[in-house]
Amino acid sequence: MGYLKSTPNKDGFFGDYGGAMLPPPLEPHFKEIREAYERISKSADYIAELRHIRKHFQGRPTPVSYFKNLSDLVGGARIYAKREDLNHTGAHKLNHCMAEGLLAKFMGKKKLMAETGAGQHGVALATAAAYFGLECEIHMGEIDIAKEAPNVTRMKLLGAQVVPVGFGGRSLKEAVDSCFGSYMEQADTALFAIGSVVGPHPFPMMVRDFQHVVGVEAREQFLEMTGELPDMVAACVGGGSNAMGLFSGFIDDEDVSLHGVEPMGTSSKLGEHAATITFGEDGDIHGFRTMVLKDEKGEPAPVHTVASGLDYPGVGPEHAHLYRTGKANYTACDDKEALNAFFALSRHEGIIPALESAHAVAFAMREAPKHPGKSILINLSGRGDKDIDYVTENFGFGEDL
Repeated sequence: MGYLKSTPNKDGFFGDYGGAMLPPPLEPHFKEIREAYERISKSADYIAELRHIRKHFQGRPTPVSYFKNLSDLVGGARIYAKREDLNHTGAHKLNHCMAEGLLAKFMGKKKLMAETGAGQHGVALATAAAYFGLECEIHMGEIDIAKEAPNVTRMKLLGAQVVPVGFGGRSLKEAVDSCFGSYMEQADTALFAIGSVVGPHPFPMMVRDFQHVVGVEAREQFLEMTGELPDMVAACVGGGSNAMGLFSGFIDDEDVSLHGVEPMGTSSKLGEHAATITFGEDGDIHGFRTMVLKDEKGEPAPVHTVASGLDYPGVGPEHAHLYRTGKANYTACDDKEALNAFFALSRHEGIIPALESAHAVAFAMREAPKHPGKSILINLSGRGDKDIDYVTENFGFGEDL
């Protein structure tokens, strides 16, 4: 049996990580979600409708592009990208949001609700809510609201209620805390559409399955373009949904190495990065077991990265499992490397990437010179429209980097 069919187990564990540690009032609601997903994920009608949405609304399949100019610039390996920035709403997030919206309709729910960091998940969920005629409530940290103003505007235009979160670090972790609290009061009528491969079971499995389309398409497209599989596959990792989407297409290919790229922020000092696998330890966060960045009291630590969508002190449990079993490799790129990659891709390929995705671009630029004759396929998980005001106000046009 292949890896994806056998993992996670029936209790939602990827090896030692995962599970569902929920307050008793939420247990029946997550059980309802799990049972509904298990029923409809095998349904021909659900699959047919989702495929129709992906083709005729989202614009899938997204292409794989060869970055010839960037490859020539850095030398060594050839750099390719799966272009999720061309998916409707500008990132991979719509892949699971449309599927979660369809699930909510099947379950008879009236509302979609979620947390968001960079705002891409919020925009995608607001889009799904508009498409399916559902209400939408998005919780977002005040720091991220200021950094990602264009996405806040988009969410409101799409009809979502945006709830500012002003406690703690005022970023992604607090947005999750806030949304869980609100969800507990309306779980009978709402679906908490978690925005990554995190949270209690079944979400890490479910979001991976919905993002699997990225890996399936990329594998087929790369083979068609080159006649072989890539040597290395890489994606940024915060919670890790875009990475699991891409990895899942190659996870049984022993000759393809998988690389997750975490945000090193401004330094390796606690509170100045969000590189959970690089510096974290086993622990619990938001109802599941994974690797966590902890402070001196053993609580989830404050984190920092220039990319709001990677600003999380935990990581998807499947990534922790892949790291512990050696099935995937994890490294980190700092803010400066990500910004350099942001400007390099803009100027040399005519593509402005999301700051999150720029971490994967930075990895490819760093690794390519070491691997002449090889190929690197990254997931360009989102476009950078949302980041241009923040980047130019704080870093100009890259002159001083």
